[in-house]
Amino acid sequence: MKSLRSLVFVSAAVCAAALLSAQPAPVDPTVAAPKTGNAAFFEKHESFLARAKSGPVGLLFLGDSITEGWKSVPQIWEKHYGAHQPANFGIGGDQTQHVLWRIENGELDGIDPKVAVLMIGTNNSGAHTAAQIAEANRRIVAQIRAKLPRTKVLVLAIFPRGPRTQRDGKAEPWEKRMEVIRGVNAELAKLDDGRNVRFLDVGPAFLAPDGTIPQDVMPDQLHLSPKGYQLWADAMQPLLDEMLR
Repeated sequence: MKSLRSLVFVSAAVCAAALLSAQPAPVDPTVAAPKTGNAAFFEKHESFLARAKSGPVGLLFLGDSITEGWKSVPQIWEKHYGAHQPANFGIGGDQTQHVLWRIENGELDGIDPKVAVLMIGTNNSGAHTAAQIAEANRRIVAQIRAKLPRTKVLVLAIFPRGPRTQRDGKAEPWEKRMEVIRGVNAELAKLDDGRNVRFLDVGPAFLAPDGTIPQDVMPDQLHLSPKGYQLWADAMQPLLDEMLR
């Protein structure tokens, strides 16, 4: 009986070890990685490579769905950025590791923008620490500066987000995410050297006096409405104009 119990114990231990080894390794947001199996990601990446080859890029936007969303407000985009040969390299759902992969795989090759506007990290805020996300941003900025030494980088604070419902129907722990985001932004501010890398927090432009995010600015408490994009453009314009001179 004793030997049988020992055998059961050993078998259970082996099964547990097998289950643990089968679990995917935690994603490191500071290490370049593509979205494996995501066809849309690779299609957009290829379109960015084509855009880089098609003509000059004077102003580059790099980020996730919030950046990609500029495509939904072409009139605002054209009014504020059309004169600067702009390019929008935003991909919905991207995290820092995806942007690192895109840079390492040619998206900055052959272009020479005056300014690159970077905002990335909100999609990391549910799984990674502020320190990890900030370090990933530092690496992205370093890569931009290495590949585009004449380009100035405007690092934007990660935008605020509010209460949302997750895909599983549960309430998102947005307060915890905002704690992470505030920590990231505090570190990103330290990247500002007053010359080649600047930092700007336009988040307050989106907030009501009570600190909440109005529905007509972020209908889902994450992505911007046309009004939200106009607020972004207006808040960023003075520093961007200075950097584009």
